Amino acid sequence: MPHNYYKIFENNQLWIEKKLGDDADFFKNLSEGQSPEYLYIGCSDSRVAAEEMMGVGPGEIFVHRNIANVVNTLDMSSTAVIQYAVQHLKVKHIIVCGHYGCGGVKAAMTPQDFGLMNPWLRTIRDVYRLHQAELDAIEDEQKRYDRLIEVNVQEQCINVIKMAAVQERYILEHYPIVHGWVFDLKTGKIIDLEIDFEKILHDIQKVYDLTNSDWVMSRKDNKNLNNTEL
Repeated sequence: MPHNYYKIFENNQLWIEKKLGDDADFFKNLSEGQSPEYLYIGCSDSRVAAEEMMGVGPGEIFVHRNIANVVNTLDMSSTAVIQYAVQHLKVKHIIVCGHYGCGGVKAAMTPQDFGLMNPWLRTIRDVYRLHQAELDAIEDEQKRYDRLIEVNVQEQCINVIKMAAVQERYILEHYPIVHGWVFDLKTGKIIDLEIDFEKILHDIQKVYDLTNSDWVMSRKDNKNLNNTEL
């Protein structure tokens, strides 16, 4: 096997020694459970390392990654992760993070047969269709590509909000809140797309309501509800 493969185990031992040097109980505490506040849904691209770019350590974020950060409600992997994070880990924030230069988004807009990847990439083609007027009006190809990456994040945020587990917990606790980000590989910056979570809730409720309840409550109303329950 290549030398670089064995290097990983050497790196692992150095990492263990460093962690124990900083905190002798680090792994003991780590093994006792997790209570992350964040669910991060990102792209599988090897250049986008969630914990590193966010500056957080083990146990602080729950992570799901796939090609082009797609949340397809027919995909049991992503839906299971979201439901577990929302219902059991009680995360307060769900982040969908795309990145400029995404090969998955680029492939989706390439007139080519990608075999088994076609159904997955079709989700991104559907995003283009939904935003075709805006995207086709952008003459610069790179800017159009970047904008598709952004609206893909937006649509995947909406797919998260469509889920019953997210709706039901939001009614009771006003969490989780869904956010859309894009990571810029050229600068290292995380760009908040400032997704208006409550507006999206309001706009899609008529069609995607699974609770027959008012999703959007003021924080004051929600606080009063929680106090009443207590």
